[in-house]
Amino acid sequence: MTSLTIDRVDVYPIALPYVEPLRTSFGVEPDKVAVLVCVTTAQGVEGWGEAAVEVKPGYGSETVGTALHILKNFLVPQVVGRTIIDPTEIPVLTHSVRGNHHTKAGLEAAVWDAAAKTNHLRLADYFASFLPEGHASRGKAVVGVSIGIQPTVEDTLKIIRKRMAQGYQRIKLKIEPGWELPLARGVRAALPDAVFMLDANSAYTLADAELLKQLDAYNLLMIEQPLGDNDIYQHSKLQPQLQTPICLDESIKTADDLRLALEIGACRILNLKPARVGGYTESLEIYRVCVEHGLPLWIGGMLETGIGRAANVAFASLPGVTMPCDISATDRYFDPDITEPPFVLNPDSTLDVPAGEGIGVEVIRERLDAAVASWHAQNVYVD
Repeated sequence: MTSLTIDRVDVYPIALPYVEPLRTSFGVEPDKVAVLVCVTTAQGVEGWGEAAVEVKPGYGSETVGTALHILKNFLVPQVVGRTIIDPTEIPVLTHSVRGNHHTKAGLEAAVWDAAAKTNHLRLADYFASFLPEGHASRGKAVVGVSIGIQPTVEDTLKIIRKRMAQGYQRIKLKIEPGWELPLARGVRAALPDAVFMLDANSAYTLADAELLKQLDAYNLLMIEQPLGDNDIYQHSKLQPQLQTPICLDESIKTADDLRLALEIGACRILNLKPARVGGYTESLEIYRVCVEHGLPLWIGGMLETGIGRAANVAFASLPGVTMPCDISATDRYFDPDITEPPFVLNPDSTLDVPAGEGIGVEVIRERLDAAVASWHAQNVYVD
């Protein structure tokens, strides 16, 4: 593989309107915000990454404001001017900065993209080169769709039927206390054969075990992260009480977190979000653990723009990813996106890995500039 030298790093805070606002247990989000990272090599190659952060510390503790601060003052100075053989060196170079996984992931993803382009490879094939033989990209990722909290069960059913008609074969429904049994009961009664799951985003406690046990009656694919966002132990107490598999999300921030969860029986499925674990280097290690243990694995999304979506589709195309992923088609979220071409859902509920080198999509500068301007118009944070 050809090495590369990082010449400069540019960062862009953005606000990109959603096609329709998303409501979760955290609240309503009208715009996708993020910090986009562009790495330029000494050879003139541009690599793009996305730090999937938010305005407020909701899903995680990081925000656009913290990401800009950490990138500009701590992470970027660690990598500019460095010559590296491959992107797995980036976590070593940035190790002195603790935490800030989403921010680190944005920088590392940009280097992965630049390195793949430097070596004239699709990012999916570049990922596969770090895995044992037999883990070549399938060329597509099996995907599902996530639906936010709606005012009524009937409103939810209308959207489910719309998404199923578009070709999505797995449905994820967001829940919050009081909106789990009525939703599961209503959806299962109306759609007895639908493949659906519930995502709690840490909205419950172990004291809700009796309530959560009632969900077993509705043949759910899984319930995602019902308990605390940093908890593994209490999930290990809840899982034996449920027939429904628990899927961990927020709790698993490293491969060792996953090893612990498996050892104490805290989950039966994993949602891997590369942003949550600090990037694709740690994601590859978690992938290896899942393959070793035969753990069902899917790739979760952070409602990324086409930059982050492209990288996640590449990773989700690896054969150890065994369940439908939360990486929907572009038109589910944005019109237009910051990148071209858009991701289009295939009839078999898949998204194709782009054919081009690296992430395989092009950043449209006019749209990027508009999203940056939108961020600055809406927010008073100092960059």
